[in-house]
Amino acid sequence: MDFFEQQDLARRRTGRLVWYFALAVVGIVVAVYLVAWFALAMVGGYAQEPGAVNPYADSPWQPELFLMVALGTLGVILLSSLYKTVQLSAGGEAVALMMGGRLIDSMTSDLTERRLLNVVEEMALASGTPVPPVYVMDQEPSINAFAAGREPSDAVIGVSRGCLEYLDRDELQGVMAHEFSHILNGDMRLNLRLIGILHGILVLAIIGWFVLRSMPFSGRSRGGKNSGGAIAVILVVGVGLLVVGSIGLLFGKLIKSAVSRQREYLADASAVQFTRLPDGIAGALKKIGGRPETSKIESPHAEEISHMFFSSAFGSFGSQLFATHPPLADRIKRIDPSFQGEFPAGVKPVEVTAASLEAEKKAKPKPGRPFGAMLPHRAATPIDPTGVLGQVGMPGMDKILYAAMLLESMPQSLRDAAHEPYGARAVIYALLLDRDPAMRTRQLEALRPKTEELSYRETERLAPLMDQLSGPARLPLVETTFPALKKLSLEQYRRFRENVERVIRADDKVDLLEYTVHTMLLRNLDVHFGLAKPTAVRHQRLDELLPSLIRVLSTLAHGGQSDEAEVRFAFDKGMSQVERTGSVLGKADCSLARLDAALKTLAEASPTLKRQILGACAACVAADGKVTPRETELLHAVAANLGVPIPPIVTPAPAPAVPGVS
Repeated sequence: MDFFEQQDLARRRTGRLVWYFALAVVGIVVAVYLVAWFALAMVGGYAQEPGAVNPYADSPWQPELFLMVALGTLGVILLSSLYKTVQLSAGGEAVALMMGGRLIDSMTSDLTERRLLNVVEEMALASGTPVPPVYVMDQEPSINAFAAGREPSDAVIGVSRGCLEYLDRDELQGVMAHEFSHILNGDMRLNLRLIGILHGILVLAIIGWFVLRSMPFSGRSRGGKNSGGAIAVILVVGVGLLVVGSIGLLFGKLIKSAVSRQREYLADASAVQFTRLPDGIAGALKKIGGRPETSKIESPHAEEISHMFFSSAFGSFGSQLFATHPPLADRIKRIDPSFQGEFPAGVKPVEVTAASLEAEKKAKPKPGRPFGAMLPHRAATPIDPTGVLGQVGMPGMDKILYAAMLLESMPQSLRDAAHEPYGARAVIYALLLDRDPAMRTRQLEALRPKTEELSYRETERLAPLMDQLSGPARLPLVETTFPALKKLSLEQYRRFRENVERVIRADDKVDLLEYTVHTMLLRNLDVHFGLAKPTAVRHQRLDELLPSLIRVLSTLAHGGQSDEAEVRFAFDKGMSQVERTGSVLGKADCSLARLDAALKTLAEASPTLKRQILGACAACVAADGKVTPRETELLHAVAANLGVPIPPIVTPAPAPAVPGVS
């Protein structure tokens, strides 16, 4: 299951969905026109004076009527769809709040919530995605979850209270891996589009319902001999709109269900490959079938986002005609072929205590010796460029273990600070401070008058701890700050953004770490706060991107090599991956400012082209068979600009074979 192929497939599905929507709208316009003509031609005559001529009775084709009906119908559908789309423009957060979700405080004392946050954090760092905020639906006792957003940078995870109380850690990890698959495979944007489209069609049925409800009042207000004809017209229009809207919604649901069911099978398989623990997700599905509440969601908005949930929002044993999920037993059998269709009886809550959480941590498999090589600041590790590409969107259990190890290697004070808004800002400021005392003093002097006193004091407190942090843990620490930073107000974020740039400029230089951190912040937070739009695809051919690619590969080659011959060799290795030739640029032409401009152009490439671009970059840094921390930062900067979630670059331990999974 190739990440880039799935991204491209999601784009094509979205394109087809737009065409389906256009065809549905055309059909609805024609149907509404026929309803209007019938009401005016066949029924409207009753409302006319004796001897009056009904112009609509002569011919079913009435151009003026058609134009009015078409414009009115299109206006209603498109404006309604646009309204719902704008309503959800805040991304996953809007969906979570619509479902009554409560944002889990990162400093929560609820141990079930703490366990969930730990699992989500490990999953995010392992897959190279920003750590998403997590919401809990406290009023939902069933077992269910969803991922929502336009892209990974604004994704959120939502879980039901039953999900927290009835799943053990492996089962919870399986459910979260399923949801991260939706994040990584580009399903979320398609899911939001479906909500907007179906809402536009639904409004017609709602209008028909209101027209019918107005009949008694219309009859009383008109009175007289023609009131019966007026009521007949209202009846035909109301019933017609209700029927047309309902039929349109019916076919819309069929499209939604067909798209969703296939994506659920894919997400299940991805979750197993991600965690290498088929019993985890299979166990969660079995517990759903073994509880009276199953996976049913009580919220009145459940229908709107039914295709986003881990399991059916209407329970597990309903009709499959409009089901957004495959039958529960079928999903389990694909993961566990030995399943006989019998669900466990009397599913009990899982007791979570401080001791059990500590026991889970100790019971986790420990990563092998190759992982330890990445912890020192100057260490290098072997790298396989094909492995880097193969693990994009599908990192595997070795990356989860490595992410857990990185988190454990961080001082607890840094981790705690990263989880609340004042501390998260201080973590970023402290990370950007120069090691040179004189330069650090200049940076702090530039920061102090522009930031809140609490954040400034936190920055001073955290700076010594940051100096002790291992190099490979720095960028993952940045990713853990995103949920807290998203709690800032727009004005607070603007000031924070300016302060970050002020700290970077204060030492009169921009180093690679500063550039990478700045890129990650802007890429993941500017869109969330409405300061930028998601990058659109504008390039389908590699040749028009070649100058930018040459600049990026030249920068990577100079960043990892010092000898001119080795620089050319690394550059040629990268170019060979895209079957193109070119001349490596001089080091003077490879500044971070020029790299940034080139990456902004490459970010507009299609997913298929991004695969080639990232493959060329990985081959370039792997030309000497190993990757240094500096090359790792460069590669992460490239991936952050491209919007590609790249897992930590480590030498993986061999993963155990999983029965029934290829």
